[in-house]
Amino acid sequence: MWEKPWGLLEGLIIALGLIIAGIMLEITAGPVMWDAFAWPANIIALVTLIGIIVIMHMMRKRFYACAFFGTYTAAIPTFAVAVVLTIIMGLTRQTVGGTWIYDMLTFWPFVLIYVLMTIILGLAILKHITHFNYKRDIPFLLNHLGLFIALTCGTMGNADMQRLKMITEIGQVEWRALDQQQAIKELPIAIELKQFIMEQYNDGSPKRFASEVQILSQTGKNIHAIIDVNKPVEVDGWKIYQYGYDTNAGPRSRISIFELVRDPWLPAVYAGIIMMLAGAVGMFIISQRRTS
Repeated sequence: MWEKPWGLLEGLIIALGLIIAGIMLEITAGPVMWDAFAWPANIIALVTLIGIIVIMHMMRKRFYACAFFGTYTAAIPTFAVAVVLTIIMGLTRQTVGGTWIYDMLTFWPFVLIYVLMTIILGLAILKHITHFNYKRDIPFLLNHLGLFIALTCGTMGNADMQRLKMITEIGQVEWRALDQQQAIKELPIAIELKQFIMEQYNDGSPKRFASEVQILSQTGKNIHAIIDVNKPVEVDGWKIYQYGYDTNAGPRSRISIFELVRDPWLPAVYAGIIMMLAGAVGMFIISQRRTS
């Protein structure tokens, strides 16, 4: 063991070592506080991560470990451990503020493994850029760079995402909303509830509920819209969802509750996903040509 070249066993030991280090961090420092990575800290962290990847790529001939993390023998065990942790996340009930595996996005072992996976991914991208062959490498780079963008932007942008609840009353203009800690936030958009709409089944249970609203924004927009369940309205980067109403009043409710979501990093995540799909299509076309 640990004789060059390192193999899958060494890669697995490194990944498991990160798990142990993450557990120690979880015990001593508590869960990852993503709020600390709100803008501009997240862009600084992203630039730092990219810088580390570039330095490791440049030092790969001097330090064997830097070269190792750019190989499949490092990638396979790391990705396998990441898959196991992701499956655990899918099988356990995730709650905000949960502990350990019940809030995996703040669980240090999970975060550290995904950071290592991102570094390995970045090194693989730089390796192919260094020995670039457009016929072979464009689909690879699209696929892997898309995954890199989706991972980093989805993670780093998490602290900038806002998810708020706004309670409106017919005839009243409301521009304040509550965050998850029930703190009041003043928004750059305002909503006036014109009418609450409800359709019912024969037994009186709700079939559909929606809200007719007037939306005003600081950018000068004045939008008349009907916000239906699963049919949000988007204004200046905010998605407005129909969330609830006065259940005691039912169809006579004069109150409508909206969920407002803003995720400024989401377009970058979507761009990464599109690149991944384009790369996958490119790889499939190349493989078909080789077999024909």
